[in-house]
Amino acid sequence: MISAVIMAGGAGKRFWPLSRQSKPKQFLSITSEMSMIQVTVERLLDRIDIENIHVVTAESQCSLVEEHLPDMPKENIIAEPVGMNTAPAVALSALFLSKKYKPEDKMFILAADHVICDVEKFIDSLVPAEEASDDGNLVTFGVKPVYPATGYGYIEGGENVKYGNVVNNFKEKPDIKTAEYFLKSGNYYWNSGMFMWCIGTILSAYKQYLPKVYKLMDEISERWDKDGFNTDISDIYSRMPKIPVDVGIMEQADKRIVVPVDYGWSDIGGWKALHEVSEKDENGNTVKAPCEIIDSSNCYVYSEKFVALIGVNDLVVVETPDVLMITEKESSERVKEIVTSLESKKLHDYL
Repeated sequence: MISAVIMAGGAGKRFWPLSRQSKPKQFLSITSEMSMIQVTVERLLDRIDIENIHVVTAESQCSLVEEHLPDMPKENIIAEPVGMNTAPAVALSALFLSKKYKPEDKMFILAADHVICDVEKFIDSLVPAEEASDDGNLVTFGVKPVYPATGYGYIEGGENVKYGNVVNNFKEKPDIKTAEYFLKSGNYYWNSGMFMWCIGTILSAYKQYLPKVYKLMDEISERWDKDGFNTDISDIYSRMPKIPVDVGIMEQADKRIVVPVDYGWSDIGGWKALHEVSEKDENGNTVKAPCEIIDSSNCYVYSEKFVALIGVNDLVVVETPDVLMITEKESSERVKEIVTSLESKKLHDYL
């Protein structure tokens, strides 16, 4: 049996000014008429019942999860009292699921804000991951690269096994020359940030590789058993190390499998990535606004106001009721710097 945990606690800073603290990226309808978290749940339903789908999110976003996923049981929302990183979030979720399911049941981890074009292939990829999990492996899903991306981490696949490949190494985001080498090698995959394992296996991994986290999980477990899941655990959870599960668990583990996948995946990390997966006109423009375009190409425009583009290329133009942002597409990742600046200046009305 598989249960799913959707990680949905991020702030989506690279999608500012559309993504705000009051409504982060995963709750926006930027790839379809449904919000990104609704799309994520929808693609799971061909394999996992809604009763077995869970969301781990910030306490401040629990009401948004309820609003966007009214059919999912409210008790399936796992609230992070403090924003940490994926190793603590996965640990909290694994502990939560261990109270509901058997140690041999599978736990599928995925993000709320990824685009996956071929849902059938996505569902099919869960089969070898289940088999590998049953054999005590920690499983990750590696996306076959289609270009030398420098914005993704990579997984180096090794020996072929019946479910995929043994993981040799995890690689950080490379420079362009290294990314080109990875692409030509044929045994490197984009790190999708999706995982599957048996609940008992991942808990044992935390005990072995992150004993500090495991000890804190014991404290949370005792408090949950005594006072229920709604009790305040912030004093315990805030002592967790802020590290990714890739670094804390996967890079250290012995039994690791990567399942290669090829189903049109993108993590939509920012405006440039969104433009890459969006429909475009004959000049490569994606326009979600009333607009007139003259001699302009490869632009992304989002606005409720009328926009005129004349003789410009490779721009991102995003207008909200209180903010107008214009950036070269190649610089759009720097939107986070604007957010950081607004935070430091305490301009909270724009966050």
